[in-house]
Amino acid sequence: MTTAGPEAGSEAGSEERLPPALRTEALEQLLTERGLIDPKVMNGIITEYETNVGPLNGAKVVAKAWTDPEYRRRLLDDGTAAIKELGFSGPQGEHIVVVENTPTTHHVVVCTLCSCYPWPVLGLPPGWYKDPAYRARVVKEPRRVLAEMGLDLDDDVRITVHDSTSEVRWLVLPERPAGTEHLSEEELVPLVSRDAMVGVAKVAAP
Repeated sequence: MTTAGPEAGSEAGSEERLPPALRTEALEQLLTERGLIDPKVMNGIITEYETNVGPLNGAKVVAKAWTDPEYRRRLLDDGTAAIKELGFSGPQGEHIVVVENTPTTHHVVVCTLCSCYPWPVLGLPPGWYKDPAYRARVVKEPRRVLAEMGLDLDDDVRITVHDSTSEVRWLVLPERPAGTEHLSEEELVPLVSRDAMVGVAKVAAP
């Protein structure tokens, strides 16, 4: 009895420390096995929020900042409040800090502990963001990791890596591409990708 107690407590404690992603995966598997959810439907919903709905919100924030200098200032001063002005708020977005990429400074976001991510403006985190290799390597060798993802930066560009946590989540305000000065805010929105707002890509001109 004296040995069983601590072992049981240890097992319970280890379950409590499981990352949210693993607990979610286990719950999804259980619901699927019991026939309560259809994996195809779930995957469709996840894809929609991962690549369309969420990132579209962030793209609207970026396009607004590119075309409205006063809004851009408010966004960089208090990201949470400025994003809320456009109606985007909620869980995982209680405290969002926005950093701006320039020709000489590049920001990239990671969550080294799990997958903290600003859901209201980016939707659900993509698989590569949650991958242990990305989480470990982008901190140690960001230039190489970005190059492997298709983003080659000049040696004189300073790279800053921001670690998202449960308290603070980060959003990158990418550079506005040259040749888009004539485009309206609405026309700029489709150009802004999720990856550019995480900092692993740049926004390309149309």
